[in-house]
Amino acid sequence: MLPSRSSFPPGFLFGAATSAYQVEGHAFGGAGGTHWDTFAATPGNVVRAENGARACDHYHRWGEDLDLLRAGNFDVYRFSTSWARVMPEGRGRVNAEGLDFYDRLVDGMLARGLKPALTLYHWELPSPLADLGGWRNRDIAGWFGDFTEVVARRLGDRLWSAAPINEPWCVGWLSHFLGQHAPGMRDIRATARAMHHVLLAHGTAIKVMRGLGMKNLGAVCNFEYAAPADASPEAAAAAQLYDAYYNRFFISGMFRGEYPAELMAAFAPHLPEGWQDDFATIRAPLDWFGLNYYTRKLIAPAPGPWPAHREVEGPLPKTDVGWEIFPEGLHHFLRMAQEYTGELPLYVTENGMAAPDRLAAGSVHDADRIAYLAAHLRQCQRAIAEGVPLRGYFCWSLLDNYEWSLGYDKRFGLVHVDFATLRRVPKASYHALATALQR
Repeated sequence: MLPSRSSFPPGFLFGAATSAYQVEGHAFGGAGGTHWDTFAATPGNVVRAENGARACDHYHRWGEDLDLLRAGNFDVYRFSTSWARVMPEGRGRVNAEGLDFYDRLVDGMLARGLKPALTLYHWELPSPLADLGGWRNRDIAGWFGDFTEVVARRLGDRLWSAAPINEPWCVGWLSHFLGQHAPGMRDIRATARAMHHVLLAHGTAIKVMRGLGMKNLGAVCNFEYAAPADASPEAAAAAQLYDAYYNRFFISGMFRGEYPAELMAAFAPHLPEGWQDDFATIRAPLDWFGLNYYTRKLIAPAPGPWPAHREVEGPLPKTDVGWEIFPEGLHHFLRMAQEYTGELPLYVTENGMAAPDRLAAGSVHDADRIAYLAAHLRQCQRAIAEGVPLRGYFCWSLLDNYEWSLGYDKRFGLVHVDFATLRRVPKASYHALATALQR
């Protein structure tokens, strides 16, 4: 059974999250092309070469989706803006139709008693900026600052919170070193620069929003528990390196103005000139910090070039995308984050699982998802009991949606979406949460 709302401290917030490209339908409303469109159109990158052109059609069905949030007794909706919807060329011209959509969306949240939690960027870079080097180009910090100002001037007076960039590790490492997300590069120099420029853009956006009088500004990073695959010193060192570039790079840059030492022998030659001077911007003060957590990985040494390690399949139960279910990792990262953030409020900004959900007789019985959420919520309670200043928890995701390189095959939603008809059907997990949040 899911823990009740009353078993958390007074004022603890519960929410659900989505992202623009994954749910809105990018073919609507004058949005410009993105590097995800071209990445998906390249054979081998995405299941069936699927893209976000229609997605869940949240662009037209947002009212229905906000009603689902309200009926589910959620407090907050964590959503994102599409840079290419607001500024189709990434710079210059503003698409009034795109801004109007987000204006209606925010007003719709407020009308339903929902707190709007904005993420400015969730991975859909405008194609014209990708043509200029994208996150490899230092100028992107300024471009992102300009985009931030356009959005903040229009929406900033009504937002409950704002964060610049979702999951910097995915924007940097996953996309430029592993090549699994757009732009699909595998280049250490591109990776080092993209990871640094993501942080520079983050700090630039915080400064812009502060300058416009916005409050409750934070950051959202993803974390993945790295455990040695065996008891050898080599496996321990491999897991430590994985932890450095995945879990510590961004939070260390934001809060300590330094990068993990384990990385620098490989990274330093590829960072942009004068990178150390950027920490004055990167360390812009925050009001909260968000953690996205899903799984753990077992790491073993491997022959070959740096980073010379590999993932090993673990023994724990797995989700439908093969991720081990390890709730204790969430507790670990809540404690670890506090070492960097001190008494700053923390939020679990994403947590959830892909499950092989099937609609049967008009309903979806996803007991595995209910168990996953319950186990992770108990780890939240454990951290709170130990003094961690955790203030809220957000499920990923409200809707089954476009799961990037996995296309529409994998379902993370609390609400089932039939991608042929776009019919929404709340799953058992949605109903269980709605009940728990009433108690």
